[in-house]
Amino acid sequence: MKIALIGYGKMGRMIEEVALERGHEISVRIDADNRHEFDSEAFRTSDVAIEFTRPDAAVDNLRKAFAASVPVVCGTTGWYDSLPEFRSLCDQGKASLIAASNFSIGVNIFMDINRRLARIMKRFPEYEARMEEVHHIHKLDHPSGTAITLAEEIIEESGRYNGWCEPLPGESAEPSVLPIAARRQGEVPGIHSITWDSDVDSITITHDAKSRRGFALGAVVCAEYLAANPGWHTVSEALGLSDL
Repeated sequence: MKIALIGYGKMGRMIEEVALERGHEISVRIDADNRHEFDSEAFRTSDVAIEFTRPDAAVDNLRKAFAASVPVVCGTTGWYDSLPEFRSLCDQGKASLIAASNFSIGVNIFMDINRRLARIMKRFPEYEARMEEVHHIHKLDHPSGTAITLAEEIIEESGRYNGWCEPLPGESAEPSVLPIAARRQGEVPGIHSITWDSDVDSITITHDAKSRRGFALGAVVCAEYLAANPGWHTVSEALGLSDL
């Protein structure tokens, strides 16, 4: 399979390493200084593109890829206001896309557990949820896109909260708002913990990433799936979690 890389930073290089190990070919590497490659034969003949860039570039990157009829696995967040546009193109059979805040296989298993636990908690109002996420000091956005996705799933599945917030030090969230504590520490790849607390006990689930490799592997697995299954898909579908 020929994979085009859109974004060739640390994540792009890790994706390249994993893709080559799995027997794939990197057809083209597109970064800020060679965007003309979107018009190249190498890009147009790619089986799929994997996009990890910046929110201010992602929408244009997707439009260029779809104009060339290249499916995209997109790991950039912060542009989801435009998601309905691309979902519509996929539904019309004009594009193929998997977009997610986190492609790690472990994180997506964790997300599945999070959704199921939140549904269970509909029946147990004595438990209140809170979340903490820890990332490296170079990560400027907070909470992380993954933490926001986890929070939105808790809100949707539990019916207990009408939103989330990141309280300032010493402040507390309203009872109807899910609190997220975001910390930046060293070179931590990413830790997400969700606690459901009651007067008698606490239940905590945690995902602790050991390196970026898990994110890269999940993105390549999703690219393999999308190349064979056109249209709009989720990571859960690509990993087979939706069948469980």
